[in-house]
Amino acid sequence: MALLCSHHRLPSSHTRSGDVDWVCSDLLAMGPRRLYRVLVDQARAFQPDWVIGMSDAQYGWLAWRISLEVGAKLAIDAYDNFESYMPWNSLLHLLWRRSICAADLVTAAGPQLALLLQSHRKKGHGAETIPMVADPDFVPLDKSECRQNLKLPADATLIGYVGSWAKTRGTSMLIQAFRHARHLRPDLTLLVSGRPPKEILDEPGVVGTGYIPDAALPLLINSLDLACVITAETSFGRYSYPAKLCEAMACNVPILATATAPVRWMLGGDEGHLAPPGDAEAFARKMLDILSNPYTSYRPQETWGTQAKKFSYLLSTVKCEN
Repeated sequence: MALLCSHHRLPSSHTRSGDVDWVCSDLLAMGPRRLYRVLVDQARAFQPDWVIGMSDAQYGWLAWRISLEVGAKLAIDAYDNFESYMPWNSLLHLLWRRSICAADLVTAAGPQLALLLQSHRKKGHGAETIPMVADPDFVPLDKSECRQNLKLPADATLIGYVGSWAKTRGTSMLIQAFRHARHLRPDLTLLVSGRPPKEILDEPGVVGTGYIPDAALPLLINSLDLACVITAETSFGRYSYPAKLCEAMACNVPILATATAPVRWMLGGDEGHLAPPGDAEAFARKMLDILSNPYTSYRPQETWGTQAKKFSYLLSTVKCEN
């Protein structure tokens, strides 16, 4: 059973897909106390061996409380340093650390984050690494057909950034680098998705796609001549393992990424795909180099299936000592 929580005043729902029940509840529609009781009642009815908390700090704490209520073992999974979100919320971060300490199993998207989480634990099984992987829909596709489907220019040189714009991610550097590169290659176009700031969209050579439906994201990435992945040396970036990097690798699209430790690890330390964080001129030079000599040497990628087997193995073998 998967218990999903939203905060958009959505109606509750319960569906079944394969062997999994998906139960959706909304915090704003129910209120925190009623939501908590509903989740506990659903867990008691299901009688789980494990309660697994994932997706954000509050769900780690919630999974911990539910595991105590139903007498189940506790696993916590993290794909980011959740303490870098809302740094002012010290109470939530304290509860997150307590859930990490109490967990029978802790998993993280990469070794840097695993070490950070392990520092919150006093005993028990060490934090394990289960890397991010791309959705199975991300596979190499014909670039011309993808551009035609998305109504993108067939002959343009397209550089792409698919992700959020935030100081914690260092995205302002990308625009500076693009200016440097476009000064030498006026034909370059930078595609940005989502809702970047207006000044980004006003930049010469920048084209906004708006929000792209999930089903069309593989087409967008396969349309690119170069996919840019931007992170920074911040409390977020030092533990960030971008899903977009996995997706671009799965599509076999040329990549240029900022060389934070997690990104370097994801790319196997291959300097051909890396530029120093925060260095716009170096990023621009590498951008032009890769466009002149496209480079797609990536180590073999894991799949949802292989990662599920790893997680299942850990659940079945970990000794609960906390």
